[in-house]
Amino acid sequence: MVAVAQHPNIELVTLAEVTKVAGYIGNFDVTIKKKAKYVDWDLCTGCGTCWEKCPEKKLLDDFELGLGQTTAIRVAFPQAVPGKAYIDADHCRVLNDRKCGICEKLCPAEAIRFKDQDEYVTEQVGAIVMATGYDLFKWEEAYGEYGYGKYPDVISSLHFERIASAGGPTGGNIVRPSDGKVPEAVAFIKCVGSRDDTKGKSYCSRACCMYTAKHAFQVKDKLPDSESYVFYMDVRTAGKNYEEFYQRSLDAGAKYIRGRVSKIYPRGNKLVLKTEDTLLSMALEVEVDMVVLATAMVPSEGARDLARVIGFSTDKDGFFQEAHPKLQPVETFTAGVYLAGACQGPKDIPDTVAQASAAAVKVCGIFSKERLATEPLITEVDINKCSGCGFCVPVCPYKAITLEELPERGFTRLVADINSSLCQGCGACLPACRTTALNLKGFTNEQIVSEVDALCL
Repeated sequence: MVAVAQHPNIELVTLAEVTKVAGYIGNFDVTIKKKAKYVDWDLCTGCGTCWEKCPEKKLLDDFELGLGQTTAIRVAFPQAVPGKAYIDADHCRVLNDRKCGICEKLCPAEAIRFKDQDEYVTEQVGAIVMATGYDLFKWEEAYGEYGYGKYPDVISSLHFERIASAGGPTGGNIVRPSDGKVPEAVAFIKCVGSRDDTKGKSYCSRACCMYTAKHAFQVKDKLPDSESYVFYMDVRTAGKNYEEFYQRSLDAGAKYIRGRVSKIYPRGNKLVLKTEDTLLSMALEVEVDMVVLATAMVPSEGARDLARVIGFSTDKDGFFQEAHPKLQPVETFTAGVYLAGACQGPKDIPDTVAQASAAAVKVCGIFSKERLATEPLITEVDINKCSGCGFCVPVCPYKAITLEELPERGFTRLVADINSSLCQGCGACLPACRTTALNLKGFTNEQIVSEVDALCL
């Protein structure tokens, strides 16, 4: 991240979102909303004086998933790039018409700007790489038998990651969130929301088996006297040295039990898991101090809307749709738009890096050419038939059709215009045309009728 920020040919725009994309490959116009930071980043040095003195110190930290506390003025997370502060407008006393302003008074760089406003800028780019990542499945809404989120010691794997991290809220000490005590037994439940057509998603989230093996090993490594139970459907270790990594967890003493947990409920200060061992065909009750759920990867919030803004499609699960699963895995149906990482589907880090590298090469391939080859079999318009009704415009998934004014004997009329760089020849617009003014090159109405006539002879 530091290398990206320091690169002379990279402009890093943070605390921002893309609101509009127009144009086509080589000529995209991207409108970016730069959100108000209320801090002048050209002056801010990230010294930390402001957040150390901010009186709003008991806000739940989103980066720590609510396990830690933060202030109204802060950096997004300890290793954030750039490491400069911004103000959370929802909790700042000044921005909510209350008295404070301590950060403004104490800032040695005089960088606080309470009158800052959102800013919209438009950048022209030649290609777009989508790398919007993923969110975690909201297990509380689907798996009520696991506690509806009301048991503080039932957490997700990402919560456990922060607990086990040396830079996390507990300094890397594995303790129970409810009372800060060291757990004597920890249970890990895999496939919570994955491979579950009834409550979750039908797909496998791929990374869960390996990070659960890591977490189970961390428990045995940091707490040698504790028990580590892993409840699983199958163990999938499809990757270089993955099987050996899983075996390392077993050798450390992690107990793998094949079976799905049906219910979690409290008993004293313990949590009881009702489950089964399908290998032994017997029901089990296991008492633990903490439960860690390996929840499914799902598309990031707003991914579908962003895809519509840019002009490509998503699959049934909401992940970005690639042009071809085998031959074009990093390309979309919109030329010049590429995919990288878990926005296209669940991935671990090596697969994400590989796809990101492929997307970068695709972009370099575009920029290395003086001219671009376009799809020859695209839609054409017979302007003599076109009535300018516009029914074809919203139908086009690639935003390739616009209505243009055509001057004609002292007046103008609207006709459909096809952008040959955007059109992919899908044919979706043809049935929408009431006057049959649209035809697909190579598959015109006359050609299709001739083929049918030839087959009927």
